[in-house]
Amino acid sequence: MSKRLVTWVDLGISSYREAWDLQRLLQGAKILPKLSEKSRAMKEVELEEVRQRLQRQNPEFVTLAQDLPVENDVVLLTQHRPVYTLGKSGDAAHLLLSQERLDAIDAEWVKSDRGGDITFHGPGQWTGYPILDLDHHGTDIHLYLRNLEQWMIRTAQHFDVESTRIEGLTGTWVEDRKLCAFGVKCSRWVTMHGFALNVHTDLSYFDYIVPCGIKDKHVTSLSQELDRPVQMNEVVDPLVETMKTIFDVHIEFVHVEFVHVETVQVESIQPEYVQEKIV
Repeated sequence: MSKRLVTWVDLGISSYREAWDLQRLLQGAKILPKLSEKSRAMKEVELEEVRQRLQRQNPEFVTLAQDLPVENDVVLLTQHRPVYTLGKSGDAAHLLLSQERLDAIDAEWVKSDRGGDITFHGPGQWTGYPILDLDHHGTDIHLYLRNLEQWMIRTAQHFDVESTRIEGLTGTWVEDRKLCAFGVKCSRWVTMHGFALNVHTDLSYFDYIVPCGIKDKHVTSLSQELDRPVQMNEVVDPLVETMKTIFDVHIEFVHVEFVHVETVQVESIQPEYVQEKIV
């Protein structure tokens, strides 16, 4: 049996909401052939609403969704502008900031349809969105989640950072410090959302939430564990090669002209746009 082909797309710096809509379009395209005629018609209406909204916000993403081969699995890799997201099972009380304070640090607050509680996404963190048809990867959501964890564990091992699972908790951990968070959604065995791996993330943003709803744990990054700045591009090859092994796939890369790159000061982990300590 030939290996599945995964199309790997680097979106650069992106808006969480726009990347979410892009995922909806990609997942929806894979779901449509699995639906009954009636359900397909309803789904097409839903997707058209998403497409029109995204066309107003980011037409390049609409073009990308149209151009990617629907038969391939997809991984979207991005760094988000600062945003706190709350999963379906999350508690809004775990956000410890008012809207005024959110505005002061130029961060968004989004209720998402992924699993899990609250987390932060921002520069210095690789957020990955695998759009995989699990009919070709074991048709088992629990196996998929374990594979995601193993993917991140082996990626960290490339940097001699030993992380592991903790029974009863999601994510990968260095002792009691969360290195990578996970939150997924699966419909008709097609996945969306995914992982958030802290590379040189400004960890002070996590001070203003109860990360993943867990009060007695902490958050870490590759840079913090290694006590040196880890560049984002250092992590891409380990991510790619490890995915090939864990999921037994081939990967092709799509170059997109509209990738938006913003300079992030790695040496000074505290970003310039954080002007004050939020209390």
